[in-house]
Amino acid sequence: MSETASPVRRGRSLRFAAAFLVLLALIGYVVVQYVTGGGAARCVVRTAEGDGPSYELTSEMAGNAATIAAVGTTRGMPERAVTIALATALQESALRNIEHGDRDSLGLFQQRPSQGWGTPEQILDPVYASGKFYEHLAEVPGYSRLPLTVAAQRVQRSGFPQAYAKHEPDATLLAAALTGRASATLTCRTRSGGKPGDPAQVRAELTRAFGAGVLPKGGSGRGRAGEAGSPEVTVTVQAPAGAEDAAGGGGSGQGGGRADGAGRRGWELAHWAVARADELRVDEVSYGGRVWSAAESEDGWRPSDAAEDGTDEVRIRIAR
Repeated sequence: MSETASPVRRGRSLRFAAAFLVLLALIGYVVVQYVTGGGAARCVVRTAEGDGPSYELTSEMAGNAATIAAVGTTRGMPERAVTIALATALQESALRNIEHGDRDSLGLFQQRPSQGWGTPEQILDPVYASGKFYEHLAEVPGYSRLPLTVAAQRVQRSGFPQAYAKHEPDATLLAAALTGRASATLTCRTRSGGKPGDPAQVRAELTRAFGAGVLPKGGSGRGRAGEAGSPEVTVTVQAPAGAEDAAGGGGSGQGGGRADGAGRRGWELAHWAVARADELRVDEVSYGGRVWSAAESEDGWRPSDAAEDGTDEVRIRIAR
């Protein structure tokens, strides 16, 4: 004669069944994320030739890297300074604007309020923190000729100075793209959906990172026709002072390869917009006969059919 299962055994069986179902659901989720990419915002930077090393990073990291680079070039710092800054931030915070660290260290560079780097609020502003790093780096004699670990250590006074060295290859790739020397080398995949973007916010962030001169006066930067309701921000490309000396290579700046002068500035702005695309809800960026779009981001920078996508303007279209 069969015996009815005890309440204890029935309870145990139900728990095992529930745990098994949860495990199956988790496995299914992981498989879907693997196949589809999970819809996460990711960025990748490659060499100008496209056949060398590459570096993949999150959208948050790319956005912070773009800010670090923009602040550096706006201050007239060379690409080597940007490379040093990026390698330092990769080591100190993994390019994340974190609100904790060793003792009272904060932010991208783990700067300490108690050591005179600024208030906590200032240090947690990536533009301010980047500016303070470059301010101290500029005071290091011959920093551009020093090994990266030595230059970074002169600023940071880290307990592990050799740790900066492992980030130099990735920082070099990022600096080449984000200073505009290597064109069409940074692409990002943004998250689908979300609220519409705000052109005013894009203009404000451009000004914060590159200074007031990035958008000419008189309504420019509001759209091709300057209308207030336009979803497009157009930035006229003007080579900053010293751009030719800092370029470190030749090239026209169109269709890939290396850029100099105004072409370098254009790709700096275009890559900045792509790196900030997920946060600022940028839908499309056009420059130098190339176009990046959120909808086709897997294809990277594609040839543009629009005749106006030349080298005198960077066109940033905001998601609506």
